[in-house]
Amino acid sequence: MATPSESEGQVIACHNIDDWNEQLQKGIENKKLIVVDFTASWCGPCRFIAPFFAELAKKLPTVTFLKVDVDELKSAASDWAVEAMPTFIFLKEGKILDRVVGAKKEELQSTIAKHLNSATA
Repeated sequence: MATPSESEGQVIACHNIDDWNEQLQKGIENKKLIVVDFTASWCGPCRFIAPFFAELAKKLPTVTFLKVDVDELKSAASDWAVEAMPTFIFLKEGKILDRVVGAKKEELQSTIAKHLNSATA
């Protein structure tokens, strides 16, 4: 089990529905912005954007970065209407704020910035 200090600045992989639900609950309680990367091991664009996503996690420890493999957690992917990979979903207190579909570095970064600024404003 990762303590909060261990998980800051890194991407947290959710391998089962319990991990996923626990991370969502933590996000509701601590009111942090959560960015979820719905990915797949066979997805080329997902592999392309993964190092960038990890870099953002290091730069933005106030944001929770989660990674969900759609083949491991099919139910989470269908619950959140994920139809293409990668899909990035932005959550705050359990509510969807935004989504970015595709390996779009600039859009991913600007969407995080937009919601970080609105969260602290």
